[in-house]
Amino acid sequence: MISTINASRGTGNDSVIGYLLNNTLSAHGAFMEAANSEYQATGKNIVINVSGKRFETFEETLEQFPNTLLGSASKRAEFFNSNTGEYFFDRHRGSFAAILYFYQSHGSLIRPDSVPVHVFFKECVFFQLPEEIVDEFQIESGVLDEEEERPMPNNAICKIIWETMEYPDTSLLAKTLAILSVIIISASLVIFCLETMPVFNPPPPECPGNLTSCTEQDEYVNPYERVWFVMNCAIIGWFTAEYVIRLAVCPNIAKFLVAPLNIIDMLSILPFYVTLALQDIGGSIDVLRVVRVVRVFRVFKLSRHSRGLQILGNTLRSSFSELVMLGFFLFIGVMIFGSCIYYAELGEDSGFDSIPHSFWWAIVTMTTVGYGDVYPTTFFGKVTGGFCVIAGVLSIALPVPVVVSNFEQFYQKELNRRRQEKDKKDEEKKKEEERKRLEQLGLTEGTEEDETSGMLGNGEKSRPNPTNV
Repeated sequence: MISTINASRGTGNDSVIGYLLNNTLSAHGAFMEAANSEYQATGKNIVINVSGKRFETFEETLEQFPNTLLGSASKRAEFFNSNTGEYFFDRHRGSFAAILYFYQSHGSLIRPDSVPVHVFFKECVFFQLPEEIVDEFQIESGVLDEEEERPMPNNAICKIIWETMEYPDTSLLAKTLAILSVIIISASLVIFCLETMPVFNPPPPECPGNLTSCTEQDEYVNPYERVWFVMNCAIIGWFTAEYVIRLAVCPNIAKFLVAPLNIIDMLSILPFYVTLALQDIGGSIDVLRVVRVVRVFRVFKLSRHSRGLQILGNTLRSSFSELVMLGFFLFIGVMIFGSCIYYAELGEDSGFDSIPHSFWWAIVTMTTVGYGDVYPTTFFGKVTGGFCVIAGVLSIALPVPVVVSNFEQFYQKELNRRRQEKDKKDEEKKKEEERKRLEQLGLTEGTEEDETSGMLGNGEKSRPNPTNV
């Protein structure tokens, strides 16, 4: 209209400009009309209401993933409200924005920071997002580790024994053996402590008169020694049999021998046999004491059956560089303040006899332990001690948050693993209850047909019905 009026009023160049403008607007109008007709044919709007919050998108956006709940018209039909013309889901709406973005971005799954991992995972399962994408997301996010393949022996009998001895979650027998092993390990640690108590180590009888030695004293034997020996023999026999059997049936002997947990098993066995050998050949008392102390490493055998100890070990391993940095900071501080306190207290009777002797004071001061066995008495010595405490606090405080962060990461992985195992068991239980219900109704054949039709195009089974999640 505007271009027509301007063209009628103008002359010469103005009429030409008006003519061109009129043609341009007409062409633009024709283009928009064609676009609108195409949109009406293919661009159907879909409104999704998630717990009161509305989201709107195109149907063709959702159809990029036809095997998902939103991408399949037949699957999402049961959630359609004909009164409002919306699909209603009573789900966690904080997660749905990320799930809708998954369709809009052609498969990019990003969890919002405000949504817990286990909540977001349940929403992904409910909306039946592709399993491989959800698993990949969890691995990339550090929530789960990549599933390690369990190596198995080729022999069928060896495979059964290996699974029973190595993986407690494979059978009831394997779980029973694991519990028995924990009880025996705990008993060995209790015996290790009890045999040092004075009540179980009565002194030898005194010789009569002024005699320094007598037959009763020379031939005296601790009455409890044989009891401890028999109990230790039984415990070590169990440990040895367990280790040898696992070594005999393991799929790879070289990897078995260098595995950390297997090295711990070996260290818990060797001291007993070394002690027997040294006693037979009359070994040094000091060597025997060192060998006996090594028995305390049996406590690390519990890490095979304790997820908590494994989390702690993984934390220390992933924080190795930070721990090295912490040790380096402490080493520098001990060198500096040990030297300073020695010269500050030089000539005083305060116990700082040498720089190496002052290292002990520097260590207990930087770690804020402060035993009080030695302490500065001069003014400059006290000033040095004050700076030593401040430097120690700063040195320890800097790397600790990284270690704590690593621990939280591994701990969160363990919590997610437990939640997913629980969800999986609940899902299997519901499936079993549904199967029994259908059997009672005589619908077993129909159920099998439904399962066959529920297979994906690549031969994989489709996700469970979202109403069962």
